[in-house]
Amino acid sequence: MFKHPQWITKPSEINEQSEAKMARRAIAAFSFSIIVLSILALQSSSSQTPRPFSSRGAPKFLGRFSTSKPHHSNDRRSKQLLGYRYETRYFQQRLDHFSFAELPTFNQRYLISSEHWSGPDRLGPIFLYCGNEGDIEWFAANSGFVWEIAPSFGAMVVFPEHRYYGESTPFGSREEAYKDAASLSYLTAEQALADFAVLITNLKQNLSAESCPVVLFGGSYGGMLAAWMRLKYPHIAIGALASSAPILQFEDIVPPETFYDIVSSDFKVCC
Repeated sequence: MFKHPQWITKPSEINEQSEAKMARRAIAAFSFSIIVLSILALQSSSSQTPRPFSSRGAPKFLGRFSTSKPHHSNDRRSKQLLGYRYETRYFQQRLDHFSFAELPTFNQRYLISSEHWSGPDRLGPIFLYCGNEGDIEWFAANSGFVWEIAPSFGAMVVFPEHRYYGESTPFGSREEAYKDAASLSYLTAEQALADFAVLITNLKQNLSAESCPVVLFGGSYGGMLAAWMRLKYPHIAIGALASSAPILQFEDIVPPETFYDIVSSDFKVCC
């Protein structure tokens, strides 16, 4: 009788592997949605639901340090493909949140969409994406999950830009900001987290939305920021979804080749 060599996969095994992969993907997607639902349910379980809030008109921000301008995309194709509507705003941030010295300030750019927000009366959640090391518009265009679930939760979406990147550059220009070690000394994760905390607190105050829950999102370095912000500012954010966040991948903590071992292992399982 003919026997399959060990390196040949039987048809039944192929079907089992395919079914297993499909099941894993379905479970992962379902679990991701359950996490968000659970976080928001914990926040709203003890609150009553007041009258509905009209989301037709975008709320006006009255902060004296907040200016706004409508977003205009030069790439009409990408705008039609993505369909994400938002406004570009700026917020005046302190250069150093941990010093009493009189230091310069800078304008932090952030993108905001209140199109689907159910409003403060209904405790509409705020989804805040922790900006990575780059132009925030690029991350907004490549973070579809946040945009896709916002209508279901009646959530506002906020994308603050990381200091020293994009248009959020201190000292007036990129050249001055990156000039030397002294000017770069304010480019730290601690300062970036403080930027996010001050910004979201100001937005909630201006909207009378202090009771609205904030859920953090982020991927890679942005995921690290989301996880750290949840730990450092638990009074501001009720939860964080940190995707591919190597929060322990530092020298003398885990081997540097760990990432490649995990990727190789996943590749073997999928194949």
